[in-house]
Amino acid sequence: MDVEMMKNMGVNGYRFSIAWSRVLPKGRISGGINEEGIQYYKNLINELLDNGIEPFVTIFHWDVPQTLEDMYGGLLDRNIVSDYRDFANLCFREFGDKVKYWITINQPYSLGFNAYGKGEQAPGRCSAWMHKNCTGGDSGTEPYIVAYHELLAHAEVVQLYRREYKETQKGKIGITLVANWYYPLRNTIDDINAAQRAQDFKLGWFLDPIAFGDYPTSMKKLVGKRLPKIAPWESKLIKGSIDFLGLNYYFPLYAFNTGAPDPTKPSVLTDGRFGTTNVRDGVPIGTNSTLFFYNSTGFYDLLTYVRKKYNNPLTYITENGYADSSAISLNETLSDTGRIDYYQTHLSALKKAINEGSNVQGYFAWSLLDNYEFVQGFTVRFGLNYVNYSDPSDRQPKASALWFTDFLNNVANV
Repeated sequence: MDVEMMKNMGVNGYRFSIAWSRVLPKGRISGGINEEGIQYYKNLINELLDNGIEPFVTIFHWDVPQTLEDMYGGLLDRNIVSDYRDFANLCFREFGDKVKYWITINQPYSLGFNAYGKGEQAPGRCSAWMHKNCTGGDSGTEPYIVAYHELLAHAEVVQLYRREYKETQKGKIGITLVANWYYPLRNTIDDINAAQRAQDFKLGWFLDPIAFGDYPTSMKKLVGKRLPKIAPWESKLIKGSIDFLGLNYYFPLYAFNTGAPDPTKPSVLTDGRFGTTNVRDGVPIGTNSTLFFYNSTGFYDLLTYVRKKYNNPLTYITENGYADSSAISLNETLSDTGRIDYYQTHLSALKKAINEGSNVQGYFAWSLLDNYEFVQGFTVRFGLNYVNYSDPSDRQPKASALWFTDFLNNVANV
């Protein structure tokens, strides 16, 4: 984190996460509080505020303490709800006098789908028939159990904040969800419906319960008894449990119908009966960004969808950005015209959506600095500012950082 760099750029908000084990090494209050960890975050928050930068704090970003994994299986057990609530309570108590924007969980979808369905993120669980050397698991049940516990944990913490802290601390609390925009691959009823199911099984999985109190109809129908039922009292707890929606968006995809999957191999990967691709008739869906193909129209379409379907919630774009490869030369890395194009087009799409009524009140680029990316590690770079991975103190602004600085200065002067 480089406050001086942010200040020079004209940034007025910074999003960061609190590491659970850094403040509670044993995962629970009873295991002891690491006062040095608490002080670290107090120092960070104070430094940001002293420089006119508003902290947006994510309480949980996928780092379940190992002690809780060993004790009861982490997110697979309902005990995680009360332990997470205690952790969040500690955060509110220690930092809430100065933090006015709280995010309960970052991308709950990613944990369910990637960590317990595909087995590609910690703790690396999936069905044995996938032959992926997972640490155990069931891709047809565990992702849904994890997501259910995440929803309950989120809602319990929001209730706690509203009951115990909101009146005195005067902050807001929400959740950050990840979404793509899905175009039908073909203009057929099957693919149009597949695109909607794709939206249901990613964004709707979490936003439908928060907005309406239950999962999307397509999920309930296709997943059946493997989808944990939300009890009436839980529905009441979850519904309306955001002051704002955090939205992470990077790229669109085409969706197509796949029909019924193999009933002997149930999986979150195939339950939605859709496939995705970024190419139609040999033509990419947009411009190449190493990890994905992008177009800004998908961003606009997603924002319009959220406004119309979910009653236009107060929204902050909590991640949006462009990747390039770490294998290219330093000169190519610093002359990142592709990243400039990404931000220019996506901010224009955002402006169009706002002009049409989308209630978006903040935007966070991903990311300030090149950093370690889940799964990809150090093989890609998302940063506006270059970091030498061999010597992290060596940092240089890329062309995109200079462009972004000009953009922020122009906005400030409007």
